[in-house]
Amino acid sequence: MPFETAFDQWQAGVARLEAAPFDERPILELVTRKVYEELRRRLGGAFTTAELAELYDAGTGWVSDIAVAAAPDDPFTWDVRIVGDAAFGRYVRGAVDFSGGRAG
Repeated sequence: MPFETAFDQWQAGVARLEAAPFDERPILELVTRKVYEELRRRLGGAFTTAELAELYDAGTGWVSDIAVAAAPDDPFTWDVRIVGDAAFGRYVRGAVDFSGGRAG
């Protein structure tokens, strides 16, 4: 998947997270943080936008696993389009070649 396509999906996830009902935000943020931490574990130190897009394109089933484990009683947190895409959308900012929405 091209970075630009993935980036658009990630930004939509950030927007969905920010638009979530006020009472759901804390647990959605918690799950998003857990996914973000897993991204850090999987990618290690320096990474590129292409590496992040490749990881995303390889599948996000593991995001669902993290969400269910982190919030087993809150199925609204299991939506990868929210917690997964938002985590990727936040994590991409640390890519060595990220330039505000463009791969450098």
